[in-house]
Amino acid sequence: MASVKVTTHPDFEARMDSYPEGIQEKMQELRALVLETAKESSEIERLGEALKWGEPSFLTPQGSTLRMDWKEKRPDQYALYFQCTSKLVHTFRLVFGNDLTYEGNRALIFRMDAPLPKEQIKSCVKATLTYHNVKHLPTLGL
Repeated sequence: MASVKVTTHPDFEARMDSYPEGIQEKMQELRALVLETAKESSEIERLGEALKWGEPSFLTPQGSTLRMDWKEKRPDQYALYFQCTSKLVHTFRLVFGNDLTYEGNRALIFRMDAPLPKEQIKSCVKATLTYHNVKHLPTLGL
């Protein structure tokens, strides 16, 4: 496992703590997958946790911003959000097809009552956090 320096902004922790109790667990599970993926990747040396557009976000120098959130207007789901102008979600559709649920070209959607597809998520997270290094590859190295 690589040694990753994680820097967490206090606003990130405050936002994570502000989710309703059942949602907090889901968001922490998603966060743990992002951290685990970063630690398993030799390409990622630094990971920042901060708020972008009021949402918990992960940033690396060689990657695209990865955000996650739960919204009251859709209480039965939560999501990982990607830069909509990137080819990330398009590529995830090609590689994973119906194994994942998508929202346009910007998000992966997860149901509150279903287990996370962990291996697929980790692949998507790695491609996002290393995007500038893999965007020239046909399927982003997936």
